[in-house]
Amino acid sequence: MTVMERDIPEQAVKRQADERARRLRGRNYAVLAALLALAVLFYAITVVRMGAGH
Repeated sequence: MTVMERDIPEQAVKRQADERARRLRGRNYAVLAALLALAVLFYAITVVRMGAGH
């Protein structure tokens, strides 16, 4: 077995780990965006309801 053949599995594992980390980071950003949108929606509903009472 040559040095090149031994390095291929390590590179493949690193590439898979990088891909998994990228997907996880994207999912985390999506959850963050959803939570921020929900917080803004609750804030807007509260402001509208407080303004309608006067």
